[in-house]
Amino acid sequence: MRNPNIKPRHRRHWSNITRRIFQWGFLILILTAAIRHNLAAESSSASIDALCPFGGLETLWRMLVEGRYIPKTHPSNLVLGLGVLLGALLSGAAFCGWICPFGSLMDGLTWLRKRFKLPEVRVPEAVDRWLRYGRYLVLALILLKTIETVKLWFSSYDPYRTIFSLEWLFAFNFAEHWPAYLVALVVLLASFWVPRAWCKYACPLGGALSLVGHLSLLRIQRDAADCKGCALCETPCPVGIRVAAAAPRINTNCIGCLECVEACPRHASLQVRLSPSWWDGLRSLARRMRRAQTGSGEVLS
Repeated sequence: MRNPNIKPRHRRHWSNITRRIFQWGFLILILTAAIRHNLAAESSSASIDALCPFGGLETLWRMLVEGRYIPKTHPSNLVLGLGVLLGALLSGAAFCGWICPFGSLMDGLTWLRKRFKLPEVRVPEAVDRWLRYGRYLVLALILLKTIETVKLWFSSYDPYRTIFSLEWLFAFNFAEHWPAYLVALVVLLASFWVPRAWCKYACPLGGALSLVGHLSLLRIQRDAADCKGCALCETPCPVGIRVAAAAPRINTNCIGCLECVEACPRHASLQVRLSPSWWDGLRSLARRMRRAQTGSGEVLS
């Protein structure tokens, strides 16, 4: 007998369609900016460097540490960087799942592999858990080198810039830029076989957003009492989170794509709620204070 509490969900819900529209829109925006910059006269059109929020985070870091601005950083970098940080305080790493063109490229590589019916390379869970710390190591290295070199040190190796600047198409220079080309090629190959490998294991911006995500107001919560443990929610997750084992909320590796929410056959099991992590700490503190007050009251009486 069919359980009336379990309702089937459409394969393509509004959130899936909306997310693809956002991804394609920002991808086209970045590629258009890159083409215009390469075809236009020098300095008459902004490069994609001006549209990179991570450059804003780098210069913001140097301003906080030394009170100085990183040369050649466009003001738009700082605006975008602050915007992404504020967005992370609201919805965690949703930027990665909805806006980031590199994330969209990673999803495209996974789609291509599936179209060719090629198997996914599954990283053992224990190895995966340790590799995810790579983002924080890369982030720390970049911030330290930014202070040391007083420039956007990572731009010389950044696979995002290498690929989306399109300089490899308009001004290919293997002798000068071979390290950047090699890094980009390794990232593309790894992300073809392992879904969002760069995002999970090496992206410094993703690492920063994951840290800020602990303060995020909106989180996906899992109701363990309502969950039937089918783990259907884990199949479409592009970053390989064990959603069915999460409680009470999905960890900050989540990129907010909502694929797990739409895949869940029980509507109440996974929901986006106003549920910041720090709220649990405040409630726990309030309970301890109430118990302490009650205990002191009993002793006084």
